[in-house]
Amino acid sequence: MSAVGVVSSCSCLRPGVQLLKPGVQRMSSFSLHTAARCAAKDYYEVLVLGGGAGGITMSARMKRKVGAENVAVVEPSQTHYYQPLWTLVGGGAKQLAASARPTGSVMPKGVEWIKSQVTALDPDKNCVWLENDIKISYKYLIIALGISLHYEKIKGLPEGFQYPKIGSNYSAHTVEKTWKALQDFKEGNAIFTFPNTPVKCAGAPQKIMYLSEAYWRKTGKRSKANIMFNTSLGVIFGVKKYADALLEIVKERNIAVNYKCNLVEVRADKQEAVFENLEKPGETEVHQYEMLHVTPPMGPPAVLINSPVSDAVGWVDLDKETLQHKKYPNVFGIGDCTNLPTSKTAAAVAAQSGVLDRTISLVMKNQLPTKKYDGYTSCPLVTGYNKVILAEFDYNGQPLETFPIDQSKERVTMYHMKADMMPFLYWNALLKGYWGGPAPVRKLMHLGLK
Repeated sequence: MSAVGVVSSCSCLRPGVQLLKPGVQRMSSFSLHTAARCAAKDYYEVLVLGGGAGGITMSARMKRKVGAENVAVVEPSQTHYYQPLWTLVGGGAKQLAASARPTGSVMPKGVEWIKSQVTALDPDKNCVWLENDIKISYKYLIIALGISLHYEKIKGLPEGFQYPKIGSNYSAHTVEKTWKALQDFKEGNAIFTFPNTPVKCAGAPQKIMYLSEAYWRKTGKRSKANIMFNTSLGVIFGVKKYADALLEIVKERNIAVNYKCNLVEVRADKQEAVFENLEKPGETEVHQYEMLHVTPPMGPPAVLINSPVSDAVGWVDLDKETLQHKKYPNVFGIGDCTNLPTSKTAAAVAAQSGVLDRTISLVMKNQLPTKKYDGYTSCPLVTGYNKVILAEFDYNGQPLETFPIDQSKERVTMYHMKADMMPFLYWNALLKGYWGGPAPVRKLMHLGLK
């Protein structure tokens, strides 16, 4: 999952909807936010929908503009997760507890936390509806609702996770199952999947594959593992510079890559995975597995489908440069729930937050937005327990690298940035509204030439 500034990490990072198991979730003693399920007021100058990375960072920024008492965040989850860490949790390099904090602890002090779910948006009347028919009005609306996982669109899931040998790094409930399946591997096929939908952090499905390969080499099991990356895409990665580097790695490590191959069914009781050939619709192939890592199909949150603020698919319909809504000038969006044509990562959220901050500032002054988002996003491609290829690129799929070195090379320094520096930057800078991406660092590193 991506990286937070130089890089950032995956996606708009929604907090977990479900609770962590006992011992992982910490109870919050923070009483600075409204604990009631309902809002204290029925109108806010700035209303933020979603308490993930995008929602929290924008609420912190808006607090400094209009005052904490005039900002509210609608978020039902009690726990906020730093999901980019889950790649390393699934590979046994980090603990799940390190990725979780109480939502109250990351909510900006004094900002109203409305513990409810949005059920409808009515931008023509400048209001939203919450559970129990509660209506909240706003002057400015920021939509940061993230992306929804759809394991149920694969026949046999999510119930198949009750069986061994199968895991997924995309959920707090299944990421530790990945590590268990990795450790319990004996001999046979190890299959890693990529769905036929948009996803958050498009590099994550193969990062765990490289960690698995490295783990089996270390434990003497590599010769017994037939590793397959079954992807719905026609390329291993969307940016050629990094794709070329990854193709060299899979060749060196004897990993099979099967393109246009979409997981449609899991028969967990038989350890069988069924894939459809997307070039020959309806044609399927069954693979026996000893380990299966599932990347689920994903899509817009249900409340956005057929909403006035969304495009035909269900993504928030934004101007790709200003992040202002195309129809409603007092509505804005950030992160995974938008139709911005860039990879959905937390690195993208960081860069978007700086642009959106400036856009809203000018709109509040009745001025036209001037600052433009270039589509910057990042994915630290973990290729081993101490190696990362730091992919950074823009809307055009062109590399937009922070450092004056070839970032398509595997580097130990980039691994430590991913594993150690990025989590610190996330909790202490991005969520507090002080990190708007690495553009200033890039300019400095390239002597103002890039």
